[in-house]
Formats: sequence, C-alpha cells, structure tokens
Amino acid sequence: MEETLLSVGIDIGTSTTQLILSRLTLENRAAPFTVPRVSIAGREVLYRSDIHFTPLLSDTVIDAAGVRDIVEAEYRKSGFSPAQVDTGAVIITGETARKENAREVLSALSAFAGDFVVATAGPDLESILAARGAGADEYSREHHTTVLHFDIGGGTANLAKYQDGALTATGCLDVGGRLIKVNPDSGLVSYISPVFARAGCQVPAVGEPAAPEGLEPVLQTMVEALEQAAGLRPGRDRLDAFLTQGTAWTPEPVTVVSFSGGVADCMDHPRSHWMAYGDIGVLLGRAIASSPAFQSVERFRGAETIRATVVGAGSHATDLSGSTIFYRNISFPLKNIPILKLSPREEEGTAEELAAAIRAKLNWYADQGGLVQTALALRGESNPDYGRVQALARGVAAGLEPLIQAGFVPIVAVEADQAKALGQAMAPLVSGPLLCLDGVGMDNGDYMDIGTPVAGGSVLPIVIKTIAFHK
Repeated sequence: MEETLLSVGIDIGTSTTQLILSRLTLENRAAPFTVPRVSIAGREVLYRSDIHFTPLLSDTVIDAAGVRDIVEAEYRKSGFSPAQVDTGAVIITGETARKENAREVLSALSAFAGDFVVATAGPDLESILAARGAGADEYSREHHTTVLHFDIGGGTANLAKYQDGALTATGCLDVGGRLIKVNPDSGLVSYISPVFARAGCQVPAVGEPAAPEGLEPVLQTMVEALEQAAGLRPGRDRLDAFLTQGTAWTPEPVTVVSFSGGVADCMDHPRSHWMAYGDIGVLLGRAIASSPAFQSVERFRGAETIRATVVGAGSHATDLSGSTIFYRNISFPLKNIPILKLSPREEEGTAEELAAAIRAKLNWYADQGGLVQTALALRGESNPDYGRVQALARGVAAGLEPLIQAGFVPIVAVEADQAKALGQAMAPLVSGPLLCLDGVGMDNGDYMDIGTPVAGGSVLPIVIKTIAFHK
C-alpha cells in the first residue's frame, strides 16, 4: 500500500516570507496479516517559492493583504491549488509573531491553507521544524552524537538539541539580523529593537550613522550569548540577557553545532556589502563564522539554511498516529485542540480516582462560556490486562462526561499502543462520537490538529504544536 499527501509550508518570518509544496509518501511497513504500521516513507519538495521580504505597514503591524498577495501569487506559479492540499503548516515566526495583527494575518491566509493546515507560532515548534528541515536530527541519529541547531533569522535564534536523533531541549533567544535596521542609501539607523535596552546593550540611536566598527560591541555580545547557549563560553550572563520571555535554557557543552536561517545563509555565502539587506544580518553572520568558540567544535552544514524552517513546516510538521485507533461519527479535520495530560500517579489510580482527576483538570481550559473542546492525553500501559483496560475506560468515560454533556467530542490520545482496545471498551459507555488514537506523545500546553483518516482509514495525520502569539 502506498499513498501520497500534498503538504504546504508557509513561513512568515521577521525578514522573509516563503512557501513550499511537498509530496509525503505513506507506506505500510508491516508484514502481511498483521496490524498495519503506516509511516511517512518519503518527502519530496515539489515547489519552492521565491524568498520575499515580509511586508510590514509599520514596526508593529504586518501587511496582511501583502502577505496574502504573496501566497496567492506563489500558488499560481506552482501550478497547485489550495483545494489540493492535504496537510502542512502556516507559521508566523520570530519578531513577526509579536506584531499586533498576527492572528489577522493567519485569518487572511485561511483560504490558502486547505482543510488541514495548522496556523501556529510557537517557538518550540519553530525550533524543531528548522532543525528537521536542515537535517540536524538525522545527522544526530546517524552519527550517534549530540547536535545543537541554531536557526537564526531576522528577530530570533531558535535552538533545538538532538541526542542520537531524539529531541532533548528547545529554546529561543532574541538574537537576529533585523533587530537593527539601516537605510542603505543614507547609512543611518532606521530601527532599533527594544531587546537591546532590556539586555543593557549600547547601540546607535535611530537617525545616527551606522558603521561596522560602531556595531562591533553589540554583535560580539549577541555572539557570546549564542556561545554560552552552546556551553562554549563560561557563565550565562549574556545568555540570560537575550533569552525570550518565558524561555528557559540549560547550557551544556556540545561537540557539534549547525546553523540555518537568513543569518546562516550569510555565514556560508558572504555578501559584498554589509548593508546588503538594510540590517545587521551580514555582520552577524560574519561574527558567528569568525567565532573561535564555534570554530573549536564540529559544524554540520545542512541541506537547507534560509529555507530550513519552511521546508520543515511543509515536510516535517505532519506525523501519523499509530495504526490501532478507534473513531466513531467524527467530522474530520479537528483543529487547535488543547491537550490535557494526566500525571503518571493520576493514571495509576482506580476508575473513580481517574475520573475525579480528569474532572478537576477540565476547568484548566474553561473560558467564560464554560468548558471547551479538549483532548485527554495518557501514557497508557504496554501490556494491560482486560480488567485494567475496562477500569481505564470507565474512569476516562466518567471523567469526560462533563465535556460530553457540553456537546464536545471525547478525544483520548495514548502514547502506548492500546487506543483500539480502549476505544472498544469505552464505546458502550459513551453515546455519540468517540475518538481514541495512539502512538502520540504530547504534554500540557500543546495543541493538536487531526486530519482525515488515510491509508484506508487505518491512521490519522496529526500535528502537535504550540500556539503562542508573543506579547
């Protein structure tokens, strides 16, 4: 069995806006007469858009109509229509996610996103997509090593650390090439990000002339923050000064680093003039490339630099559920479902204790109108006996009863391979729609999109994401 999905990736970044279209190939790798084991066996980029400067109406407002025009034009050039799209991701990244109308921009793109495309702007997801788009995860897996990937764009540097191919940490720094803008004609500073005041950096004022030697101190400070994040410079004073609000990062020495984003493109392809893009991106790329600390460790050069995030969004955002799923009377797709995960201790309780724990936590996501659609996440057990599955089903069904009474669909996502058995046990206890899926790891604070079943209805396309519009 082989099936394909058309996936789109749209990245609206601090500096640039891009689109790609990819073909994802699904394959059942299980032996005949066994439970299907469907996975994404191939990813092929079919179309890469031009790289456009992200249109802005002001320092705080994105030109939503301008972004829409870019996407519409690129669809026409690609030869594909939005109706053909099966999955993918629309992401607003870096400082762009802080703009006043970020949600409005995503709404303006809804007509081009197909039935199952996420719209998200979480720094954790940005970090992961960029690292996967560059191939840092595969390099870590193939070489049995730890790789720290930096995706450095116009407004932020997103970090993702992989050990033997497994993601172990993500982070985000306010380090980027467009945090200081310079008018190429006059040579005067036209924009200074508030980040530098918070970090206590001395920078030229707006309207003052800019020169590489005058910008050297702030460039060096940003490079030192990156070095400390990689554990290549002692202390964490620079790192803490540039950590984005709400972000934590524990520096540990690494032996392999990789870079992507527009600044990484400047590292690998030097520009003749430092004001080529009207910002400090070229100078920042040069400063990182000449850092003795980064030169002291191995550098993996990925297949993508400036396009890494959009390639990750179009080719790596979508995953598949396990093949032992249960669903009844569900209208797919389902979008932006907040995750409610129980602790291991809560899961191990009796049916009554489990129900009480679920009911207590349902109010976490309640709004002024009451409960909202939520998905319950469980670790599950590898080999539960019949009695344990029945107890789990009773506890979950009773715990989700308030959600069902409010008109929402009971959705249960289990990490262990037991969703079909759990769904069958819950079916007599729950009337109406029911969805149980497995093979999915997630946590509180995550959101999930679930697409229309594929591979003969045996698996579900899913995207686990964070939705975070920075203030």
